[in-house]
Amino acid sequence: MKASAEFINPAEAARRLGVSVKALRLYEQTGLVAPVRTAAGWRAYGPDQMVRAGEIAALRALGLSLAQVARVLGGDAQDLEPALAAHQAGLEAEVRRIAAVVEKVRVIRVGLANGDAPPVAELARLVRPAAEVTVAFELPWPWGGETFELRDVRPLTYIIGPLGSGKTRFAQRLAEALPDAGFLSMDRAGDGGEEARARLEADPALRARVEQALAWLVGEGAAQSDALLVLLAGLEAEGPAMLVVDMVEQGLDQAAQEAVMAYLRRRGPGARPLFLMTRSSAILDLAAVGPDEAIILCPANHSPPTCVAAYPGAPGFEAVATCLASPEVRARTEGMIAWRPPAA
Repeated sequence: MKASAEFINPAEAARRLGVSVKALRLYEQTGLVAPVRTAAGWRAYGPDQMVRAGEIAALRALGLSLAQVARVLGGDAQDLEPALAAHQAGLEAEVRRIAAVVEKVRVIRVGLANGDAPPVAELARLVRPAAEVTVAFELPWPWGGETFELRDVRPLTYIIGPLGSGKTRFAQRLAEALPDAGFLSMDRAGDGGEEARARLEADPALRARVEQALAWLVGEGAAQSDALLVLLAGLEAEGPAMLVVDMVEQGLDQAAQEAVMAYLRRRGPGARPLFLMTRSSAILDLAAVGPDEAIILCPANHSPPTCVAAYPGAPGFEAVATCLASPEVRARTEGMIAWRPPAA
């Protein structure tokens, strides 16, 4: 090992690379990058390791799975074409969006020159040009009829709450109230797997999409299972413009859960918004929540659901954190039914 000044610890390496420490550890565990060891046995990254890790991060940003990254770094470039095509499509979509905003600015400036002041709402949309969706509805039991409002639907929104908080009823009501939304139930084993296979046999286009997604997930470390197959069949099916998914982690081990989240985050622009109900720390990794993600908390005391920012100290953050459990713990508590009052 060279002079210590040339080497940095994993936390600093992750910061410079713009990835999480968890992601960097995953690169190490899969053998994609090998940090050196200090005399005291600590992992450290030097110039060579940083270059390698930077290449991995860049390929991951293109949407490649860990297995695909390994093949590309090994000299096999066959996975690059579809990844680059998707990246190009995303860039072109962003160019069209920016061009539309520029045109709106031009029109407003022409109006100003003619003495026409634009509405404030129009100016607000220039700052946040993405389409805003607003939904408002009366909350179901166990709430007391309060109104819930949601603005700015993100590509990924997590719905979380402790047992008995009403999050399932909230999620179902949200799916009913959102424009053109569907609800994907948690029946993803046994008969659910057989039904999914029948749907795939009847729909070759859906089968091709699911097989492609499954191959990516397996390359990411997920094991094939009925639960994963049913989940993918629901996610990849044509239909509603938005989808509310009941307990994403149902039937999936930790590797599959982490792979699913990596898969959902790699979707390109225009992908339909997903609302993911969960209590798993592998699905909702608070350290990995990005700007295109949101959290809705259903509190234990049946206060109205609220949006929670994903940083320590934010109102509701600790309550969200206490709702989450590791996949191993979640697997032991699956099927538990919260107490409900007897029917009158």
